[in-house]
Amino acid sequence: METQNFKISNAQSNVNWTGKKVTGAHNGTIDIQEGNFTFTNGDLTGGTVVIDTTSIVILDVTDPATNQQFAGHLASDDFFSTEKFHTASLVITSAAKQSATNYFVEGKLTIKAITHPIGFNLEVKTNADELKASGKIIIDRTKYDMKFRSGNFFTNLGDTLIYNEFELDVDVTAKLA
Repeated sequence: METQNFKISNAQSNVNWTGKKVTGAHNGTIDIQEGNFTFTNGDLTGGTVVIDTTSIVILDVTDPATNQQFAGHLASDDFFSTEKFHTASLVITSAAKQSATNYFVEGKLTIKAITHPIGFNLEVKTNADELKASGKIIIDRTKYDMKFRSGNFFTNLGDTLIYNEFELDVDVTAKLA
């Protein structure tokens, strides 16, 4: 049984986020702190990704004062509580191969020290000593105590409602360790 470990190359990896509300959407980036993918006999079998929650950047708000205020709100207890929780993590618990390069990945996502199961499709391509993985992860923020302007917890929000789900578009490069 051959096991290979690919270490995520932070500088070559991107995580883009999108949060939607009634009146539109916001988007930005967040950095990977560290991570790896484990392969057994050529197939993805596990891994871990740690996100630096203090690295959240908002790309669509161009006014510096508004951007700073919004970033502060995302860092607050209404959302990521970054002073208390500097990281969020995903531990891959299983990966079911769907085709030569596609997997359905299941894992445990931890945000604000709250862990829930999650599943998503991941395209994984390897060649010798490099791996490229990409996919979209949809997260229900309310499961992680991010209830601000959620229609599940507040009424009469009108056009200030923020949808419960946010998306992470992940494009990761990893090198054989």
